[in-house]
Amino acid sequence: MSIGSLFRTQWSLLLTGLLSCLSVMPALAQAANFESLTLSANFLPSDARVRGSTAGFFSLSNIVSRDRRGNLCLGFADSTPDHILVLQQDFPSLTLQVDSGGNDTTLLVQGPTDNAIRCGSITDRRNPDARIQDINWPAGAYRIWVGTFNQGERLDYVLTVSE
Repeated sequence: MSIGSLFRTQWSLLLTGLLSCLSVMPALAQAANFESLTLSANFLPSDARVRGSTAGFFSLSNIVSRDRRGNLCLGFADSTPDHILVLQQDFPSLTLQVDSGGNDTTLLVQGPTDNAIRCGSITDRRNPDARIQDINWPAGAYRIWVGTFNQGERLDYVLTVSE
C-alpha cells in the first residue's frame, strides 16, 4: 500500500468517525442529570416540581458570565444540565425556585431561542436559595443547571416552576 493510499484511508476513517460523533451531539445535548419537566397552560403545581442534587466542579460562568439582563451567572454545577424544561406554549411569566433548605444555591437557565440565558442566585438574606422570576418565556426546551457557590458541594434540592 502506498503512502498516499494509506493517508487517504486514515483520512476517510477520521472523517467518518467525526461525522458519526457530530450526528450524536444533538441527542447528548438534550440529556439531563435528573428529571425533566413538560408544562402546558394551567399546569398543576404537582406537575412542576423535580428533585436533584448539586455536586459539580464546572463553573457556570464558563457558559456565560452575565445573563440577558446583566445578572452575574455564578456557581458550580455539573457540565451537563440538571433538568430539561419543555414549555409546550409561550408563557408570559414564570418563576423557578430552588429549595435546598436555605443553602446558597445558584441557577442558570439556557433558553431555546438565541440561547437566551437567565441566571439567579440569592433571593434575599433570609433565603439564600436561588430564584429566577422573569417574563416572556417562549415555547421550547430549556436547559437548567442548579449550582452552589462552593465547588463540589453536595446539596439535595427541589426545583419548582410556577406561573
